[in-house]
Amino acid sequence: MLKQTTRSSQTFIVQRWREGELSEASDQLAEEVPIALVYNGVSHAVMLATPKDLEDFALGFSLTEGILQDKSELYDIEVQQQADGIELHIEIASERFAQLKVRRRNMAGRTACGLCGAESLQQVFRLPDDHYNVQKSTCQPLSRQSVFKAHQEMRTKQYLQNETGATHACAWVDEDGNIAYLREDVGRHNALDKLLGTLKKNDVHGGFILTSSRASYEMVQKVVMADFNVLVAISAPTGLAVRIAEKYGLTLLGFVREQQYVAYSHTDRIVE
Repeated sequence: MLKQTTRSSQTFIVQRWREGELSEASDQLAEEVPIALVYNGVSHAVMLATPKDLEDFALGFSLTEGILQDKSELYDIEVQQQADGIELHIEIASERFAQLKVRRRNMAGRTACGLCGAESLQQVFRLPDDHYNVQKSTCQPLSRQSVFKAHQEMRTKQYLQNETGATHACAWVDEDGNIAYLREDVGRHNALDKLLGTLKKNDVHGGFILTSSRASYEMVQKVVMADFNVLVAISAPTGLAVRIAEKYGLTLLGFVREQQYVAYSHTDRIVE
């Protein structure tokens, strides 16, 4: 049995080969732990995630997966350390739990593929058609200088990444380019769920979402479901991500660098 941990990182003694010499050194590594999400006593999914900000993760995952429609439907979260990992015992409204049992998803270990465990094509896309009108009705202009400012600031706030070099980050940025919330995880989807969970918990609106990863279709879908209008990615989006962003009124930027970016959808929202 592998020993599990609740720490975000651990120190390992390693051998380092550099410039023709072998030496012993300490190396800080990010942790990933099996996290079981248990709803009303029934295990629903097991994710590999960094064991930090787990209450935020539970709320964000529940909302962006369509298990809950509002944070008020979540009654309690209890984090339980087990020998093989961590269980998040989540108490939700009985109506939502009844709907969850019908869906019967099994997404064991999903860290990269957004389709793992989907039982039908209808489970892949969770956005209702009328969500487009919600996104368009709340759109606000975004200054490109705010994007560049946030990109620069996020590097200094990725403490776990700077320590280990192995994690993604997602941040919420206000209209002036200031980062108010940031969450990290070994998985980009997990980092986003953690961020969206804390934003919903604190009733945060407006601004935009910045991610250190590429923008997959699921990243776009999660941001739209959380009612945010802009997703800014350090890397590239996929074609499906762009089509979903275009349909649902999301401004999607990729390849953000020093004073440059590529805009893929609803580009009229970007201003000087």
